[in-house]
Amino acid sequence: MRAVLCRTLEGPDSLSLETVPDPMPGPGEAVVDMVAAALNFPDVLATRGLYQVRQELPFVPGQEGAGVVSAVGEGVTKLRIGDRVLLTAHGCFAEKVRVDARRLVRLPDLMDFRTAAGLTVTYGTTIHALRQRANLRPGETLLVLGAAGGVGLAAVELGKALGARVIAAASSDEKLAVARLAGADELINYANASLRDGIKAATGGDGVDVVYDPVGGELTEAAIRSLRRNGRLLVIGFATGTIPKIPVNLTLLKECSIVGVFWGSFAQNEPGVNAANMRELFELHAQGRIAPRVQERFLLEHFRAAYARLEQRQAMGKVILDIRPE
Repeated sequence: MRAVLCRTLEGPDSLSLETVPDPMPGPGEAVVDMVAAALNFPDVLATRGLYQVRQELPFVPGQEGAGVVSAVGEGVTKLRIGDRVLLTAHGCFAEKVRVDARRLVRLPDLMDFRTAAGLTVTYGTTIHALRQRANLRPGETLLVLGAAGGVGLAAVELGKALGARVIAAASSDEKLAVARLAGADELINYANASLRDGIKAATGGDGVDVVYDPVGGELTEAAIRSLRRNGRLLVIGFATGTIPKIPVNLTLLKECSIVGVFWGSFAQNEPGVNAANMRELFELHAQGRIAPRVQERFLLEHFRAAYARLEQRQAMGKVILDIRPE
């Protein structure tokens, strides 16, 4: 089979497409013939050894995708060969993936592979962030930074689905137009004006209840200063590459909370709650209230071009690798 391999931690340009042996399932495992896989910003970080979870070299990158079960190991009783599944596991940028069968979820009949490939990490992270970590309530105001990226658009859609007023913030009018289509109530271009001034204008000076922050850098402190009393800042990631240093006296003065969100740890430690979240996502998709936006599709052999879209922060929505084009 073909697989993208990371042999040195020198960034996406050091990756190579190679032919490697097909995997065989062990006890409790399954092999999935991949149809589509999605790129996420952590996939860029992993190629430089900067992601919080490090894999031993060499490794196949990619954390989410969808495909068809082609083999099952001893003890696997809840899956059959031919089942359409989505998966979250390391090694998705390959034609076949061996995975713990418990990490596979059957796809709803009406969900296509590319939608499924872009659903798990971004929407799984976001529903966990908004439900379990922020306890977002109907009528609250949610500020989404980086609102045109994969997780940003998921936050806009899910914030609306959960009854919040959503303010989308991004670095260009083009990106904000995409966030508007996803349902954002107010828009802030923080490349043209102060984020704090934009928030004041959008809220009449009242501030926001929850900030969804996958960006980091200097925007984080500005967002915290714009929180209402009892506000919550959700730490999702650091797309700017800069981890902010926060004056913690702000949490005292504003009686606000800084809340970390690590979906991978949550899914592993609370699988029942995570499964309930996934069922809710499937229902919301069936109702037409969420829809992963696939911006661009690349063949597996064009993986470097796909990585470039994320590394240069040009992606608006999901970037998909077509492992087996249909």
